[in-house]
Amino acid sequence: MFLLLLVGYRCDVRAQVLAMQPGRSSNTTIVTGAERLEAYLHLLRDKRVAVIANQTSRVGGSHLVDTLLKRGVAVQCVFAPEHGFRGQAGAGEKIEDGRDQRTGLPVYSLYGKTKKPSTAQLAQVDLILFDIQDVGVRFYTYISTMHYAMEAAAEQGKAFIVLDRPNPNGFYIDGPVLDTAYRSFVGMHPIPVVHGCTVGELAGMINGEKWLKRGLTCQLTVIPCEGYTHADFYDLPVAPSPNLPNMASVYLYPSLCFFEATVVSVGRGTDQPFQCIGYPGNQTGRYSFIPKDIQGVAMDPPHEGKTCTGHHLSAFGSFYFKSSRMLYLDWLTGLYAASADPAGFIRDPSFFDKLAGTDRLRRQVTEGKTPAEIRESWKAELAAYRTIRRSYLLYPDFE
Repeated sequence: MFLLLLVGYRCDVRAQVLAMQPGRSSNTTIVTGAERLEAYLHLLRDKRVAVIANQTSRVGGSHLVDTLLKRGVAVQCVFAPEHGFRGQAGAGEKIEDGRDQRTGLPVYSLYGKTKKPSTAQLAQVDLILFDIQDVGVRFYTYISTMHYAMEAAAEQGKAFIVLDRPNPNGFYIDGPVLDTAYRSFVGMHPIPVVHGCTVGELAGMINGEKWLKRGLTCQLTVIPCEGYTHADFYDLPVAPSPNLPNMASVYLYPSLCFFEATVVSVGRGTDQPFQCIGYPGNQTGRYSFIPKDIQGVAMDPPHEGKTCTGHHLSAFGSFYFKSSRMLYLDWLTGLYAASADPAGFIRDPSFFDKLAGTDRLRRQVTEGKTPAEIRESWKAELAAYRTIRRSYLLYPDFE
C-alpha cells in the first residue's frame, strides 16, 4: 500500500489539480503590510527604530530597510534571524553580529547563542519593527525569533509592530498540538505543526494568550495585508530560506521535516531540497541523489557524498496539499515499516519529539499505527486550537 501511495501521484496529476477545493492562486490582489506605507510610516515618525528582517522583507523591488532609510526613518539597527539578514546562511549555520555592507547599520544576530534582543541593544531604540515572510509551520524558527523579540519589547517597554504577510500554508490546519513539556526553539507555542496563522495573527495570539514569560504582553500593532484570505494559495515572491527554494518545497516542508531526526535525507545538499527523500540502502523507490556540501545552503549535509535511494516528490507537493489540506504521513510510517533497521531509523528521538511537539507521534510510528489512526488522535486538540485561533483571525478563514 505504501509503495502504491508513493508512485500513485504520477498518475493523472491533471485530474487531481482539477479536483482541488476552490482557492485563489494569484498574488495580484494582495498587498502586504510592508507595502502599505501609508498605514505605518506615521507610527515611525520621530522614533528610533530597530528592524527584524531578512531577504523576504521587500517593498516592491526594494528591501524594507532601504525603503525606510530613503523615507527618513531613523533605523538604528537590524536584527537577523536564522539564515541571516540577507538570507545567505544555511540551516543551523551560526549567524554573527556585524554591519550591513549596503547601509552600514549594525546587524545583531538572533540565531545562535543570543536569541533575544538585549537591554543594551535596545537602549537607543523606541520600537521594534518585524517584517519576515513565514511559511506557517511551527518548527520554522522565524516565529520563535518573533516571540523572543516581543518578550524583549514587553520587558523593556518598547512598542512592537508587525508588518504582516500572507501564510503560504495558511489554507489548512493539521498536526499534533505542541505539549509545552517539549518546548524548544523549533516549537515554542501550544499550536499545531501547521497552525493556519499569519505572523500578525500569531503575534496577537501570543499576546492574548499570555505566552510570553511571566504572562507579559507587549504594546503590539499589526499592519495587516489587504486582499488576503486564508483560502488563498499565495506564491512566495522571494524564497524564505535557502532550502525552501520553490512552492513545492514550501508545501512539502511540514510533512518532511520530521525526517530531519531520522536516517532519511530530505535532499539537503542537492538542487531539490525538501522535494526528495531517501537514504543509503533504502529498498523503496527508484530516485537517487548524492548530497554534497553547498556553501550557504547545506554545510555537511546528511549522507554527504553517498548515494541515497528514495523518491522524488516535487510534482506530488505541487498539488496534493492544496487538494487534501492535510499533512502526508504515509512517507514517515511507510519508510519506517520498510526499514531494515527500525531501531536505528529515528536517529535522534529527542529532536524528533521537539519537531513533533510531543513524544506521542514517535511512539505511534514505532508501534505501527496507521496515518488514519495517528490523525484521529489529533482531533480533540485540533478542535480546541481552532476555537482559540478564531479569536485572533485578521482575515476571512478557509472554512
